[in-house]
Parts: sequence; structure tokens; C-alpha cells
Amino acid sequence: MRSLLAWLMMVLAPPAYAHDAATGWSYDAFCCNGSHVSGDCQTIPSRSVRVTRNGYEITVGPGDHRLVTRRHDFTLPQSNARRSQDEEYHLCLFPDEDTLRCFYAPDMGY
Repeated sequence: MRSLLAWLMMVLAPPAYAHDAATGWSYDAFCCNGSHVSGDCQTIPSRSVRVTRNGYEITVGPGDHRLVTRRHDFTLPQSNARRSQDEEYHLCLFPDEDTLRCFYAPDMGY
């Protein structure tokens, strides 16, 4: 009986894709290790990002990203940012919270 119940739950569960953002678009496979619940990529608050003439200054602390346990300051040239598909900023940290793997930024209008 248990195995039947487990099988039904697996069959009826909605699909979860490993490299999907919470809003449904897919992170690049290189960037993401996990799912939108347990992975290393997720949306970060726009207050965490400062756009400068040299690129981006990203400051995250506990609560801004699921893997972050202390304050981190990252800088990234604009040419290294990937295009966000939902007008939000996203940060991928891998293999640990000290390593910025990928950063997604929305298109900027001038």
C-alpha cells in the first residue's frame, strides 16, 4: 500500500526542473546546481545591487540569498552579467557562498 501511495505521489507531482528560476525561466546549466528551492541561484533584492560605470557592485547579507550566512561584496564588469528574463536580479553562488558563479541583471533603459 505504501509503495502504491508513493508511486501516485510521484506521478501526480508537478515537474520540478533543476535550473528554473522561481518565475519559470531557466538559468544557464553552467550557473545552477539544484532547484529554485534548494539550488545556488535565486532572486536577490534590487537594493543589493548598485550599477556603476564599471559594472555592478553586489552586496548581499543573510536573508538576501539562501546560501549567504554573512555579508559579501562582489564586483562584476557589466560584460560578465547575464540577461535576466524577469526584470529581477539573480545571483548564483557555487561551490560556496564566497564564489559568485553567475549574475543575472535585467535590461537597462536609458
